[in-house]
Amino acid sequence: MLTLNPQQLTTKAFAPFGDVIEAGPGATQFTINDGYTQRFHDLANIDVAEQNGRPLVSIFRSQPLPLPLQLNKLERHPLASQAFMPLSGEPYLVVVAPAGDLDPKAIKAFIAEPHQGVNYHRGTWHHFCLALHKPCDFLVIDRGGDGDNCDEAELTGGVSIALG
Repeated sequence: MLTLNPQQLTTKAFAPFGDVIEAGPGATQFTINDGYTQRFHDLANIDVAEQNGRPLVSIFRSQPLPLPLQLNKLERHPLASQAFMPLSGEPYLVVVAPAGDLDPKAIKAFIAEPHQGVNYHRGTWHHFCLALHKPCDFLVIDRGGDGDNCDEAELTGGVSIALG
């Protein structure tokens, strides 16, 4: 059994897996709407065009998994990125591994704050949204269109997440 200790979600730590979506100081920003709105511009590379893909906008409602937290599989989307933005004002857990052949030793876990979304790069292995304390809604931007865009891999032996 592999045990992961989640780290804080930061742009630098998450860069190999995708984009952190947040209105932070590192974002390109400018004022619009006669000075009443601050725009945090172009926060994620939405990649959905492969094989006649088109963007889908959905809301996913995730239920917390039972504790202690045990993960048995990851998924990836070989044709597109997939973005999640939390809507419920709660922290959540992000579990990822690099694209390519799934290496359980390369799995990482992050604690995302309520104001942080993630955009998984095409092919990045990830777990589905992991609500921590109560059911949480996520705005999701992903791909619809031709082709098979979801692979799943079992985690033999499982992965546990140490939540302090």
